[in-house]
Amino acid sequence: IKYSSGVEVNFGNELTPTQVKDQPVVDWPADNNSYYTLLMTDPDVPSRTDPKFGEGKHWIVINIPGADVSKGQTLVEYMGSGPPKGTGFHRYIFVVYKQTDIINTNEKVISKLTVEGRMQWKLKDFAKQYNLGLPIAANFYQAQFDEWVPVFMKQLGFDPDSMK
Repeated sequence: IKYSSGVEVNFGNELTPTQVKDQPVVDWPADNNSYYTLLMTDPDVPSRTDPKFGEGKHWIVINIPGADVSKGQTLVEYMGSGPPKGTGFHRYIFVVYKQTDIINTNEKVISKLTVEGRMQWKLKDFAKQYNLGLPIAANFYQAQFDEWVPVFMKQLGFDPDSMK
């Protein structure tokens, strides 16, 4: 998982919200004749010690042919990290599933410009709903508040202090 800022996700390394604000390039060992689902979640909303808002959806793409994410069906547009001030490190987890068939869904696409519809969600429930089985690939990084977060939250029309 590589970001245009030059950083890579490496099993729990620390990255900054500034470094991960743009959608990364994700690659995994893929069968070009199969379809995959890619998910990115933050299980630490609003903090690791008090995850009262459940997991946050940061990115979901289904029906990816091989590892060509650009040709998949986006359900949740990519949203970088925005951990509120004082909430410590958040984990941002990427998971890839190999699908047994094309997924048909009526789920509304969630824009990168909104937090609506992103909270109180569980990756394991999504995987069960769509019969995804066990992941074939996963990775994660950790991030905490930096100077990009208030800018990012304001772009969303969101008060960063309300997430505490």
